[in-house]
Amino acid sequence: MAGLTPKQEAFCQRYLESGNASEAYRQCYSAEKAKPETINRSAKELLDNPKIAARLDELRGVALAAHGVTIASLVAELEEARQVAKKREQGAAMVQATMGKAKLAGLDDGEKDDDDAPPPAAVTVTVVSGRKRANA
Repeated sequence: MAGLTPKQEAFCQRYLESGNASEAYRQCYSAEKAKPETINRSAKELLDNPKIAARLDELRGVALAAHGVTIASLVAELEEARQVAKKREQGAAMVQATMGKAKLAGLDDGEKDDDDAPPPAAVTVTVVSGRKRANA
């Protein structure tokens, strides 16, 4: 992709290989003397760079296409796993497969929002003195 330096391109490649931005940064930049916090921050800044984010998306697409992976194929695999779990009466595995399908469909982004919260309950509290009188 135009606009990336050779180090940025290498960072993208290493990040996709390892899934670890800090490790990719260490491999592509002079970081031997850098503190871990500095490496983490610098790696995060690279991930936040729009050009790098676009290149990562492009590389992911190429990798998925090379392996014949589509959302439809992933949904089919998850449904197959759900059916196997159902036959084996493994409820947790069924739920996990169903949630995987929901994420692929964009129905669950993994973050809680106000729609996930139960409705508020009305609570009435009456305070009664609990003191006992001495010699009453």
